[in-house]
Amino acid sequence: MDLALFDLDETLICEDSTGLWLRWMVSQGFAPEALIEQERALMAQYYQGSLSMEEYMSTTLAPLTGLATLTVSGWVRRFIQRDILPRVYPSARERMAWHQQRGDTVMVISASGEHLVVPIAQQLGAHGALAIGVEIVDDRYSGSTYGTMTYKEGKVTRLSDWKALQTDQTFKHTWAYSDSMNDLPMLEHADHAHVINPDELLHQEALNRGWEVCRWVR
Repeated sequence: MDLALFDLDETLICEDSTGLWLRWMVSQGFAPEALIEQERALMAQYYQGSLSMEEYMSTTLAPLTGLATLTVSGWVRRFIQRDILPRVYPSARERMAWHQQRGDTVMVISASGEHLVVPIAQQLGAHGALAIGVEIVDDRYSGSTYGTMTYKEGKVTRLSDWKALQTDQTFKHTWAYSDSMNDLPMLEHADHAHVINPDELLHQEALNRGWEVCRWVR
């Protein structure tokens, strides 16, 4: 059995899930419109590789602070149906299905919050998900995160911790799919690395390392 790791944003779907989520919350009157511009400014730092993930998560979780998890999960279900599923790359669905037919374990591993990533992964038929921990206190969101963030080297750390718990499974090879230079540690960790719609920098990195370059379109 092999392990297949899929990044979420700009890899399985053609946009960023947290950005879409914030726009959905604003459209429903659940978050202030100014938050959209704040998030875009932080994402510019992400693409430059200079983002403070702590600042990003604090900013994007702010509208959920104090809200009941049951309320938010209902919102997330509606959001996934409206804004996520129509944006899944057909080639991503095909690739996930290919791995499942082989008997591989398919995991979504993302630098977005688990309140979004876990239900999205379930909807896409993945076996599980690793994402940034979102703290819940007394069934309400605290607005804080916990644990090692699944960002840059943190993805490999969390993956190693997860694999150590899989005492009944041994993975022969690891496959990884991502669009981002921020996922270089995860791609280096894999036996079979695939870059999805890469920018020029990642494209050159893939060519230098002999990684497969995929062009997925909606």
